[in-house]
Amino acid sequence: MFSKLKQFKDLRSQAKTMQNVLAEETITEEKNGVKIVLNGNMEILELKLSDQLNKSAQEEAVKSCFSSALKRTQRLMAKKLQDMGGIPGMN
Repeated sequence: MFSKLKQFKDLRSQAKTMQNVLAEETITEEKNGVKIVLNGNMEILELKLSDQLNKSAQEEAVKSCFSSALKRTQRLMAKKLQDMGGIPGMN
């Protein structure tokens, strides 16, 4: 039983370490004058809109930027997790 608790504590510690590492990373996507900056924890750090685009074009640019940034963030998370040795018990 104590070994399971230790594994859980170790896993929690590893997750916290991963969260801290990812918080230091940034992903920037820019399309048609719209810019989104996310950190590795998928939190929006910056969002800039374009005065040059109409509402519809701006909405599309935001969706496109955000989707691309999320995909890049997910790849970053996977790489960082792999670099840290993966998830214990899942190998």
